[in-house]
Amino acid sequence: MTGTVYRSINNIYTVKNEAGEIYLCRIKGKHLKDAEGEYNPIVVGDLVDFVPTSSTEGLVISRLERKGYFARWNAKKEMNQVICANMDALICVTSAMTPPFRPRFVDRVIACSRNVDITICMNKSDILLTEDEFERFSLYKKLGFNIISVSAKTGENIDGLKSLLLGKRTAFVGQSGVGKSSLVNRLLNVDQRVGELSEKYNRGCHTTNHALLFEGEGFSIIDTPGFREISVPHDDPHLVAKAFPEFDSLSAGCTYDSCLHVDEPGCKVREAAENGLINDDRYESYLRILESLEDRSPLWSRNVQKNSK
Repeated sequence: MTGTVYRSINNIYTVKNEAGEIYLCRIKGKHLKDAEGEYNPIVVGDLVDFVPTSSTEGLVISRLERKGYFARWNAKKEMNQVICANMDALICVTSAMTPPFRPRFVDRVIACSRNVDITICMNKSDILLTEDEFERFSLYKKLGFNIISVSAKTGENIDGLKSLLLGKRTAFVGQSGVGKSSLVNRLLNVDQRVGELSEKYNRGCHTTNHALLFEGEGFSIIDTPGFREISVPHDDPHLVAKAFPEFDSLSAGCTYDSCLHVDEPGCKVREAAENGLINDDRYESYLRILESLEDRSPLWSRNVQKNSK
Protein backbone atom coordinates (compact mmCIF):
# COMPACT_ATOMS: atom_id res chain seq x y z
CA MET A 1 0.00 0.00 0.00
CA THR A 2 1.29 3.49 -0.87
CA GLY A 3 0.62 6.67 1.06
CA THR A 4 1.77 10.23 1.75
CA VAL A 5 3.36 11.31 5.04
CA TYR A 6 1.38 14.14 6.62
CA ARG A 7 3.20 14.32 9.94
CA SER A 8 6.38 12.94 11.50
CA ILE A 9 7.03 12.99 15.26
CA ASN A 10 9.38 10.77 17.27
CA ASN A 11 9.68 8.18 14.47
CA ILE A 12 5.89 7.85 14.21
CA TYR A 13 4.53 8.79 10.80
CA THR A 14 0.98 9.80 9.98
CA VAL A 15 0.36 8.32 6.53
CA LYS A 16 -2.71 8.79 4.33
CA ASN A 17 -3.31 6.26 1.56
CA GLU A 18 -4.97 6.91 -1.80
CA ALA A 19 -8.38 6.04 -0.33
CA GLY A 20 -7.97 8.74 2.33
CA GLU A 21 -7.44 6.29 5.19
CA ILE A 22 -5.07 7.35 7.98
CA TYR A 23 -2.44 5.06 9.49
CA LEU A 24 0.12 5.64 12.23
CA CYS A 25 3.28 3.95 11.00
CA ARG A 26 6.77 3.06 12.12
CA ILE A 27 9.69 1.92 9.99
CA LYS A 28 9.86 -1.85 9.65
CA GLY A 29 13.10 -3.00 11.28
CA LYS A 30 15.77 -0.64 12.58
CA HIS A 31 16.69 1.03 9.31
CA LEU A 32 15.00 2.00 6.05
CA LYS A 33 16.59 0.63 2.90
CA ASP A 34 18.40 3.26 0.78
CA ALA A 35 18.24 5.78 3.65
CA GLU A 36 21.33 4.79 5.65
CA GLY A 37 23.13 7.70 7.25
CA GLU A 38 20.26 10.16 6.76
CA TYR A 39 19.12 12.26 9.69
CA ASN A 40 15.50 12.05 8.54
CA PRO A 41 14.82 8.86 6.55
CA ILE A 42 11.17 9.87 6.23
CA VAL A 43 9.79 13.43 6.19
CA VAL A 44 6.48 15.15 5.60
CA GLY A 45 5.55 14.93 1.93
CA ASP A 46 7.35 11.63 1.34
CA LEU A 47 5.60 8.88 -0.60
CA VAL A 48 6.09 5.55 1.18
CA ASP A 49 5.13 1.93 0.72
CA PHE A 50 3.75 0.45 3.93
CA VAL A 51 2.08 -2.71 5.22
CA PRO A 52 -1.00 -2.29 7.46
CA THR A 53 -0.77 -4.18 10.74
CA SER A 54 -4.27 -3.13 11.85
CA SER A 55 -7.01 -0.81 10.65
CA THR A 56 -5.10 2.19 12.03
CA GLU A 57 -1.41 1.19 12.16
CA GLY A 58 1.27 0.03 9.76
CA LEU A 59 4.95 -0.52 8.99
CA VAL A 60 6.84 1.48 6.37
CA ILE A 61 8.93 -0.79 4.15
CA SER A 62 10.32 1.69 1.60
CA ARG A 63 10.45 5.32 0.54
CA LEU A 64 9.76 6.33 -3.04
CA GLU A 65 12.16 8.64 -4.86
CA ARG A 66 11.88 12.30 -3.88
CA LYS A 67 11.13 14.79 -6.66
CA GLY A 68 12.04 17.95 -4.81
CA TYR A 69 12.88 18.84 -1.25
CA PHE A 70 14.04 21.42 1.25
CA ALA A 71 17.05 20.57 3.42
CA ARG A 72 19.43 22.22 5.85
CA TRP A 73 22.64 21.45 7.71
CA ASN A 74 21.85 20.22 11.23
CA ALA A 75 24.66 21.62 13.37
CA LYS A 76 23.76 19.56 16.43
CA LYS A 77 23.88 16.24 14.57
CA GLU A 78 26.55 17.46 12.17
CA MET A 79 24.76 16.15 9.09
CA ASN A 80 22.28 17.16 6.40
CA GLN A 81 18.61 17.13 7.34
CA VAL A 82 15.73 17.05 4.86
CA ILE A 83 12.76 18.99 6.30
CA CYS A 84 10.05 18.23 3.71
CA ALA A 85 9.79 16.65 0.29
CA ASN A 86 7.79 16.25 -2.91
CA MET A 87 6.37 19.76 -3.06
CA ASP A 88 5.92 21.67 -6.31
CA ALA A 89 6.84 25.05 -4.86
CA LEU A 90 8.35 26.74 -1.85
CA ILE A 91 7.38 30.08 -0.38
CA CYS A 92 10.01 31.80 1.73
CA VAL A 93 8.05 33.96 4.15
CA THR A 94 9.84 37.03 5.44
CA SER A 95 8.61 40.18 7.17
CA ALA A 96 9.18 43.90 7.21
CA MET A 97 9.66 44.10 10.98
CA THR A 98 9.77 41.91 14.12
CA PRO A 99 11.69 40.04 12.87
CA PRO A 100 13.28 42.44 10.38
CA PHE A 101 13.83 41.60 6.73
CA ARG A 102 17.01 39.52 6.35
CA PRO A 103 17.81 39.00 2.66
CA ARG A 104 20.80 36.78 3.37
CA PHE A 105 18.48 34.41 5.22
CA VAL A 106 16.31 34.37 2.08
CA ASP A 107 19.40 33.62 -0.03
CA ARG A 108 20.17 30.60 2.15
CA VAL A 109 16.60 29.33 1.93
CA ILE A 110 16.88 29.44 -1.86
CA ALA A 111 20.19 27.56 -1.67
CA CYS A 112 18.59 24.92 0.59
CA SER A 113 15.85 24.19 -1.96
CA ARG A 114 16.08 21.52 -4.65
CA ASN A 115 13.92 21.25 -7.79
CA VAL A 116 11.08 23.53 -6.64
CA ASP A 117 9.72 26.89 -7.80
CA ILE A 118 10.46 29.63 -5.28
CA THR A 119 8.42 32.65 -4.21
CA ILE A 120 9.54 35.26 -1.66
CA CYS A 121 6.56 36.46 0.36
CA MET A 122 6.78 39.68 2.37
CA ASN A 123 4.34 39.38 5.29
CA LYS A 124 3.36 42.33 7.52
CA SER A 125 3.22 44.53 4.42
CA ASP A 126 1.31 47.10 6.46
CA ILE A 127 4.78 48.02 7.80
CA LEU A 128 6.85 49.93 5.25
CA LEU A 129 10.29 48.78 4.16
CA THR A 130 13.18 51.20 3.95
CA GLU A 131 14.27 52.21 0.47
CA ASP A 132 17.29 49.87 0.62
CA GLU A 133 15.17 46.96 1.88
CA PHE A 134 12.58 47.49 -0.85
CA GLU A 135 15.31 47.56 -3.51
CA ARG A 136 16.79 44.30 -2.18
CA PHE A 137 13.35 42.64 -2.02
CA SER A 138 12.47 43.80 -5.55
CA LEU A 139 15.80 42.44 -6.82
CA TYR A 140 14.49 38.88 -6.44
CA LYS A 141 11.85 39.56 -9.09
CA LYS A 142 14.49 40.90 -11.49
CA LEU A 143 16.43 37.67 -10.92
CA GLY A 144 13.46 35.53 -11.92
CA PHE A 145 11.93 34.64 -8.57
CA ASN A 146 8.27 35.29 -7.78
CA ILE A 147 7.63 37.92 -5.09
CA ILE A 148 4.43 38.92 -3.32
CA SER A 149 3.50 41.22 -0.42
CA VAL A 150 0.71 40.23 1.98
CA SER A 151 -0.55 40.87 5.49
CA ALA A 152 -1.84 38.03 7.63
CA LYS A 153 -3.02 40.67 10.11
CA THR A 154 -5.18 42.72 7.73
CA GLY A 155 -5.83 40.09 5.05
CA GLU A 156 -4.21 42.22 2.36
CA ASN A 157 -3.52 40.23 -0.84
CA ILE A 158 -4.30 36.85 0.77
CA ASP A 159 -6.38 36.00 -2.31
CA GLY A 160 -3.36 36.77 -4.48
CA LEU A 161 -1.25 34.42 -2.38
CA LYS A 162 -3.90 31.73 -2.58
CA SER A 163 -3.92 31.96 -6.37
CA LEU A 164 -0.22 31.03 -6.36
CA LEU A 165 -1.05 27.86 -4.43
CA LEU A 166 -3.80 26.46 -6.64
CA GLY A 167 -3.05 23.04 -8.08
CA LYS A 168 0.19 22.73 -6.11
CA ARG A 169 1.71 21.42 -2.92
CA THR A 170 3.71 24.29 -1.43
CA ALA A 171 6.10 24.39 1.51
CA PHE A 172 6.16 27.51 3.70
CA VAL A 173 9.63 28.27 5.13
CA GLY A 174 10.86 31.24 7.13
CA GLN A 175 12.31 32.72 10.28
CA SER A 176 10.53 32.24 13.57
CA GLY A 177 7.95 34.99 14.03
CA VAL A 178 7.44 36.04 10.40
CA GLY A 179 3.86 34.80 10.55
CA LYS A 180 3.88 31.54 8.59
CA SER A 181 1.34 29.89 10.86
CA SER A 182 -0.84 33.02 10.78
CA LEU A 183 -0.82 32.90 6.98
CA VAL A 184 -1.74 29.21 7.06
CA ASN A 185 -4.62 30.05 9.40
CA ARG A 186 -5.83 32.65 6.88
CA LEU A 187 -5.45 30.38 3.86
CA LEU A 188 -6.92 27.20 5.32
CA ASN A 189 -9.12 28.39 8.18
CA VAL A 190 -7.23 26.14 10.59
CA ASP A 191 -6.20 27.13 14.09
CA GLN A 192 -2.50 26.58 14.72
CA ARG A 193 -1.01 28.06 17.85
CA VAL A 194 0.53 31.48 17.23
CA GLY A 195 3.26 32.56 19.67
CA GLU A 196 4.39 35.88 20.98
CA LEU A 197 7.59 37.45 19.69
CA SER A 198 10.70 37.58 21.80
CA GLU A 199 11.10 41.27 22.67
CA LYS A 200 14.65 40.74 23.91
CA TYR A 201 16.00 39.51 20.59
CA ASN A 202 13.37 40.89 18.21
CA ARG A 203 13.03 37.35 16.89
CA GLY A 204 10.15 34.94 16.87
CA CYS A 205 9.40 32.12 19.24
CA HIS A 206 8.92 28.68 17.68
CA THR A 207 5.19 28.05 17.24
CA THR A 208 5.42 25.06 14.88
CA ASN A 209 7.96 22.51 16.13
CA HIS A 210 7.47 19.98 13.34
CA ALA A 211 6.36 20.05 9.71
CA LEU A 212 2.68 19.49 8.95
CA LEU A 213 0.88 18.85 5.66
CA PHE A 214 -2.51 20.58 5.33
CA GLU A 215 -5.06 20.19 2.54
CA GLY A 216 -6.97 23.16 1.21
CA GLU A 217 -9.46 23.61 -1.61
CA GLY A 218 -7.45 22.75 -4.68
CA PHE A 219 -4.04 23.02 -3.02
CA SER A 220 -2.00 21.77 -0.07
CA ILE A 221 0.54 23.41 2.24
CA ILE A 222 3.46 22.06 4.22
CA ASP A 223 4.03 24.34 7.21
CA THR A 224 7.59 23.94 8.51
CA PRO A 225 9.16 24.90 11.85
CA GLY A 226 10.43 28.46 12.09
CA PHE A 227 14.20 28.90 11.95
CA ARG A 228 16.23 31.53 13.78
CA GLU A 229 19.23 30.65 11.64
CA ILE A 230 19.63 28.27 8.72
CA SER A 231 22.69 26.70 7.13
CA VAL A 232 22.93 25.30 3.61
CA PRO A 233 23.31 21.50 3.48
CA HIS A 234 26.75 20.12 2.76
CA ASP A 235 26.85 19.24 -0.92
CA ASP A 236 28.77 20.01 -4.09
CA PRO A 237 29.74 23.69 -3.63
CA HIS A 238 29.04 24.31 -7.32
CA LEU A 239 25.33 23.77 -6.56
CA VAL A 240 25.29 26.95 -4.46
CA ALA A 241 25.64 29.06 -7.61
CA LYS A 242 22.24 27.75 -8.78
CA ALA A 243 20.68 29.95 -6.10
CA PHE A 244 22.35 32.98 -7.74
CA PRO A 245 21.00 33.15 -11.32
CA GLU A 246 22.75 36.48 -11.92
CA PHE A 247 25.96 34.43 -12.19
CA ASP A 248 24.72 32.30 -15.11
CA SER A 249 25.62 34.45 -18.10
CA LEU A 250 28.86 35.62 -16.48
CA SER A 251 30.21 32.20 -15.46
CA ALA A 252 30.35 31.07 -19.08
CA GLY A 253 33.22 33.53 -19.56
CA CYS A 254 35.28 32.34 -16.59
CA THR A 255 38.71 30.94 -17.40
CA TYR A 256 38.03 27.69 -15.53
CA ASP A 257 34.92 25.54 -16.04
CA SER A 258 35.05 24.57 -12.36
CA CYS A 259 35.31 28.19 -11.17
CA LEU A 260 33.69 28.81 -7.78
CA HIS A 261 33.82 32.60 -8.28
CA VAL A 262 35.94 33.29 -5.22
CA ASP A 263 39.54 34.19 -6.10
CA GLU A 264 40.23 32.20 -9.27
CA PRO A 265 42.13 34.02 -12.06
CA GLY A 266 39.88 35.18 -14.89
CA CYS A 267 36.64 34.91 -12.90
CA LYS A 268 34.00 37.05 -14.59
CA VAL A 269 31.58 36.86 -11.66
CA ARG A 270 34.09 38.32 -9.20
CA GLU A 271 35.04 40.92 -11.79
CA ALA A 272 31.38 41.93 -12.18
CA ALA A 273 30.99 42.20 -8.40
CA GLU A 274 34.06 44.43 -8.15
CA ASN A 275 32.68 46.68 -10.91
CA GLY A 276 29.23 46.95 -9.35
CA LEU A 277 27.51 45.00 -12.14
CA ILE A 278 25.89 42.55 -9.71
CA ASN A 279 24.54 43.27 -6.24
CA ASP A 280 27.48 43.33 -3.82
CA ASP A 281 25.41 42.08 -0.87
CA ARG A 282 24.20 39.08 -2.87
CA TYR A 283 27.78 38.27 -3.86
CA GLU A 284 28.91 38.56 -0.23
CA SER A 285 26.01 36.29 0.74
CA TYR A 286 27.26 33.72 -1.78
CA LEU A 287 30.82 33.87 -0.43
CA ARG A 288 29.65 33.36 3.15
CA ILE A 289 27.65 30.27 2.15
CA LEU A 290 30.74 28.79 0.48
CA GLU A 291 32.81 29.63 3.55
CA SER A 292 30.35 27.80 5.79
CA LEU A 293 30.65 24.68 3.61
CA GLU A 294 34.43 24.81 3.83
CA ASP A 295 34.38 25.30 7.61
CA ARG A 296 32.32 22.15 8.19
CA SER A 297 34.10 19.90 5.66
CA PRO A 298 36.02 17.98 8.39
CA LEU A 299 32.73 17.21 10.16
CA TRP A 300 31.13 16.10 6.92
CA SER A 301 34.05 13.83 6.02
CA ARG A 302 34.06 12.28 9.48
CA ASN A 303 30.35 11.42 9.29
CA VAL A 304 30.64 10.06 5.73
CA GLN A 305 33.40 7.71 6.88
CA LYS A 306 31.42 6.67 9.95
CA ASN A 307 28.25 5.94 7.99
CA SER A 308 30.10 3.98 5.29
CA LYS A 309 31.36 1.41 7.79
